[in-house]
Amino acid sequence: MNYKEILETVYQKIAPIENVGELATYIPELATIDSEKFGVHISTVANTNFGLGNFQEKFSIQSIAKVLSLCLAYKHLGESIWDRLGVEPSGNSFNSLIQLETDNGIPRNPFINAGAIVIADILISSLVNPKEDLLNFIKSLSINKDIDYSAKIAASEKSVGYRNVALCNFIKSYGNIYNDPEVVLDFYFDLCSLELTCEQLSELFFFLANNGKTRQSEQILTKSQSKRINALMQTCGFYDESGEFAFKVGLAGKSGVGGGIIAIHPNQYAIAVWSPKLNKKGNSYRGMRFLEEFTTLSEQSIF
Repeated sequence: MNYKEILETVYQKIAPIENVGELATYIPELATIDSEKFGVHISTVANTNFGLGNFQEKFSIQSIAKVLSLCLAYKHLGESIWDRLGVEPSGNSFNSLIQLETDNGIPRNPFINAGAIVIADILISSLVNPKEDLLNFIKSLSINKDIDYSAKIAASEKSVGYRNVALCNFIKSYGNIYNDPEVVLDFYFDLCSLELTCEQLSELFFFLANNGKTRQSEQILTKSQSKRINALMQTCGFYDESGEFAFKVGLAGKSGVGGGIIAIHPNQYAIAVWSPKLNKKGNSYRGMRFLEEFTTLSEQSIF
């Protein structure tokens, strides 16, 4: 498979199209991003690594980071984490309070905000230095160690994070948050502030395309755990547009409101796309279009 040629063809097709959508202006710092940025990078099991556009420019990965925190919690605690959150698609907004009340404080899945907040609580209870330990875990997944939280973006999110504050306290009222909500939220906002490039992102997520093993042959998750993370990304990775992504793209994936998308084809590749303008569901407009064209042209998808 000539991925380089396919990526170039798709990039040349998608880059000129009308860049519709909006920036995530409800987070002040994300409202300042150049909306025309567009990058893509692929890391394959066959050792092909190739990028186009702004693939070496850092951006806020936002909710994509929820996959990484989930992997660390799963690695440490195994199946017990599912006692505190579900594995079903939400079908509702990623910050819904109504669904959380219906489910008695048990988040529907780990990728909606409520679920990621519970995972943050689990890590705080399980790790000696949660922020440092998570960052070290993420750095261990890639050769490039230039990865860090963004104090500016975290502060920007904290300044407007009223709904997440409500979610955390609401879950606490059901007894599914064990630590101080302020501590949990501080960790959660830092988690979402992580900045990476498309190149770093596809390298980080390579282990999920390689049965839980990094390119350096370090086993991060078991094959079974890796399969389950990919399954969750497939069914829940795009909020209430997850079915549409599965239908049109056919890969496991996760989006973030910073405009990034990571997508996984098990045993084949991890591909990262970044374009900041979001569609009405909060997913990158050009990123979704690019991946649909990519799997169509390559004739490679999970389904």
